[in-house]
Amino acid sequence: MTTSLILALIWALTANILAMIPSRDNHWTRAYLLIAAGIPLLGYVTYENGPWIGLFALAAGASVLRWPVRYLLRWVRGRFGAGA
Repeated sequence: MTTSLILALIWALTANILAMIPSRDNHWTRAYLLIAAGIPLLGYVTYENGPWIGLFALAAGASVLRWPVRYLLRWVRGRFGAGA
């Protein structure tokens, strides 16, 4: 197993542990930190393992951070959607 995949698994484990700890801001601060760490890690996974594994890692990260992804999609639809 490559270094990037080990780091991605550590990221996923950390995300799950952080989700179990109570939070006053509905985990948004932790989500921002996970996103900031996850984007370069996703690039590293894609660089080291290829685009298919990178897409798999992107899907895994999006499933962990589903609420930020939903808000991003709403923002994109509102900005560039049918109403614009």
